[in-house]
Amino acid sequence: MYRLLVVFLLFLLLPFNLHAEEESPAYQLVARGLDEVTEVFENNRDTYATDPEAFYQRLAASLEPYVDFRYISARVMGGRYFRAASPQQRSDFARVFQKTLVETFGQGLMNFDYQEFDLVYRPTPDRHENQDTVELEVVAEDGTRYPLVFTLRNKDDQWQIINLIVNGINLGLTFNSQFDQAMRDQQRDFDQVIANWSPDQALDDIDEGEAE
Repeated sequence: MYRLLVVFLLFLLLPFNLHAEEESPAYQLVARGLDEVTEVFENNRDTYATDPEAFYQRLAASLEPYVDFRYISARVMGGRYFRAASPQQRSDFARVFQKTLVETFGQGLMNFDYQEFDLVYRPTPDRHENQDTVELEVVAEDGTRYPLVFTLRNKDDQWQIINLIVNGINLGLTFNSQFDQAMRDQQRDFDQVIANWSPDQALDDIDEGEAE
């Protein structure tokens, strides 16, 4: 079920080459993260089988410098819910959001068969001076190509990933819709929504979009 989203981590794990004229701060960010995430993954294959929680913790620690989980979680909550939530509820959701995503990607990562990785360089005008995009494709063993577009943001001279589009489906917006629906179902009970948060529904929606 998590096949498409697993490429989020494969993007950091597969080897690629960057030409000097194509390098940008956003690309350099990805390149720096490549070695660290790859080392964690390769050195903890056995750990996943014997102590998956330890594996998730190491995976999360390796991703944190490169993915702005708190920013993403705030966008997932949406402006009105974020403003209505208490500081503690905002922090609780950020923690749960990161944990569930890392575990989902970690589980799928161990079961995804890939063939190759193609970096797609298409320079495009940025909507904001502090944002950039990175496009790529992951080719599965069956030849299926999965296009991805990463959005990165520069804050305090540090680039981090803030969104991902998979096969044309905006992951940030998909999770935002899931959060909004959960708030409606739970009569705007933040604590209940946070306690029961799972990326499963949003990932199901993405898989259904792939099949259409």
